[in-house]
Amino acid sequence: MPILNVQVKPGCKQQKIEQQSDGSLRVCLTSPPVEGKANQELIKLLAKYYSIPKSWVTIKSGLSSRHKRIELPD
Repeated sequence: MPILNVQVKPGCKQQKIEQQSDGSLRVCLTSPPVEGKANQELIKLLAKYYSIPKSWVTIKSGLSSRHKRIELPD
């Protein structure tokens, strides 16, 4: 299962996903980092970006950090 390194920027005006030169992603989210709302939005956005169900996206580490490791199916 591939692991993505993701840098999250909560509280942005619009959602967007940017591919970085090192292969990681920078994701801008509109939700504030309160009560897991940003994490839920991140899972939903990545599922839509990769055209997979939300249940297939797993945050492996960094639940309360801006730097997260996300596991996706093969």
